[in-house]
Amino acid sequence: MLTIRRLDATDAHRMIEGAAAKAQEIGVPMCIAITDEGGNLIAFERMDGGKVTSITIAIDKSYTASAAKKATHEYGEISQPGKPAYGIDSAIGGRLMVVGGGLPVFAGGDVVGGIGVSSGTPAEDREVAQAGIDALGL
Repeated sequence: MLTIRRLDATDAHRMIEGAAAKAQEIGVPMCIAITDEGGNLIAFERMDGGKVTSITIAIDKSYTASAAKKATHEYGEISQPGKPAYGIDSAIGGRLMVVGGGLPVFAGGDVVGGIGVSSGTPAEDREVAQAGIDALGL
């Protein structure tokens, strides 16, 4: 029998609050998605002004980070032509994201979920995602 550790709704909302606060601080309204360790959506917020096209992107960034247990920018680095994961962005029906802004959430060495952020630059998305993780205080 397995014991599974995962984010719960309270954790997810705390992460969204932390991420949204950072997004407001930098002046970029974002779409923010939180998934459990298997990539299933727990919570989502589209801030006023967050791009409609970023809804799916944020969810897929979070999915990638939690289910694949790797930050999306790391996939971006290894998915370029000639690199070992070239073409992986077309995997899983195109859901695997290779643009920064998706981060796995670790607790005690386990991936317990993920956060995906979209509407800014990849660097802004990543900064806001990290603020969401930091809000957990793990």
